[in-house]
Order: sequence, then C-alpha cells, then structure tokens
Amino acid sequence: MKVKTILISQPEPKVENSPYFELEEKQRVKIDFIPFIHVEGVSSKEVRQQKVDLTEYTAIILTSRNAVDHYFRIAEEMRYKVPDTLKYFCLSEAVAYYLQKYVVYRKRKIYVGKRTFAELSPLIKKYKNEKFLLPSSDMLKPDVPKTLNKLGVTWKKATFYKTVVSDLSHLRDVTYDILVFFSPSGIKSLFENFPDFSQNETRIAAFGNTTIKAAKEHGLKVNIKAPTAETPSMTMALDKYIAQTNKK
Repeated sequence: MKVKTILISQPEPKVENSPYFELEEKQRVKIDFIPFIHVEGVSSKEVRQQKVDLTEYTAIILTSRNAVDHYFRIAEEMRYKVPDTLKYFCLSEAVAYYLQKYVVYRKRKIYVGKRTFAELSPLIKKYKNEKFLLPSSDMLKPDVPKTLNKLGVTWKKATFYKTVVSDLSHLRDVTYDILVFFSPSGIKSLFENFPDFSQNETRIAAFGNTTIKAAKEHGLKVNIKAPTAETPSMTMALDKYIAQTNKK
C-alpha cells in the first residue's frame, strides 16, 4: 500500500526549514503533528514535599529545555532569586542556548556537554565539591543517576514536571498510513487512548531501541526503524521507505 498520510506523535516543528516539511513536499505526502504526550509542571508545594530547598544548591544539571523552564518557574513560585554564582551544567548546546531566555548568558558559569550525559559527566566531576540539583521529569533515564552516583558527587533529583498522556479521542475515527513514535511514552499513550487499537495496514515507525522494544511488547510490527547507519534520522528513514513503497 502506498503512503499518503503520516502522523508524527510530536508537536509541529517551529522552524520553517524542518526536514519534515521538505519530506512532505518531496514525497507528496500529508504529514500531521499531534503530541501523544505532554509535560505538566508540578506545584512548588509538591517540590517542597520532596524536601528540596533551592538555596542549598550551588550547581544545577539541566538535561532539557523543559528542565530549564520548570526550574525557573519553581524558583519564581518560591520567590527565590537565582544567584549569579549558580553554576549551570547543560546536556547540550541547545539546552545551554535556551538558558538565555532566563539569564544573561555571558555573565554566568555555564558548562556544556556535547550530547549525552556521559559526555557531560567529566565536567561535573571536575567540580565535585559543588552541591548539584537535578530538576527533571518523573521519567528520568536510569543512566543519569547511575553516572552521578559513580562520580561520587553530592546531588539530588527533584521532580519539577511530569510526562502526561494526551487526550487523543479526536483521532478515534482517523487512520494514517504511518504512525511515528519517538519514546515508549508515545506507545503507552496510543494504547491508553485506544486499548483496542489494531495495527492492520498501518505502518509503525519507531526511533530508538527503547521505543522499538515498547512497540513490540504491545504487539506492534515495526516497519521503519531509526537511527541506523544508513538512515541516522527519522526523516531519512521515512524518505527511504516511502520512495521504495510508492514506487511499486
């Protein structure tokens, strides 16, 4: 069956030159973006219940833009003035640049990893006398606490926001040729919204081993996998699959 419609289970990209828009034009397919999960902030009261006192920490570990937003939101709710001396350890350049929304970048002590937490850890180790706060979601990758414990630094994880299943009831009678997933949470959302979901002719695209595993555990056949050596991005994997399928 030819591919005409694709549902991406994430928000629509805000950049005009997104490869998804190029794919849509090149392959003449319709792509919709509907987040299957979304983030909700927890209250400052809930943060206090976790025995978190922002004044105790001299450094903060930021693994995502959500972590940045919710750290400063909680600080504001608690009427805590974030000190200029606070050290920021950011997972990637994208997270570090996002900090500019809240602080004067050049006047702060900001340390940046390349992409993975393992790449950030040597910088954290270098400042092992600091007290680190890790504001995160309720779904933290297990390698993060493992790495921090191995480094032997003083740190605390605090849940500042939660990953929540979105209401997809408006999609009940809508079908797509391909559904694209990027996390096990997306798969979970599909089956929480539609417990009787049957794949039938729908193709499933999954990014990352944990997503592929979650899809298979729910009885789904994964037709498109990324990243691979040949297709390191989801758009490339989709492009290759559509080119082969629609040629027939």
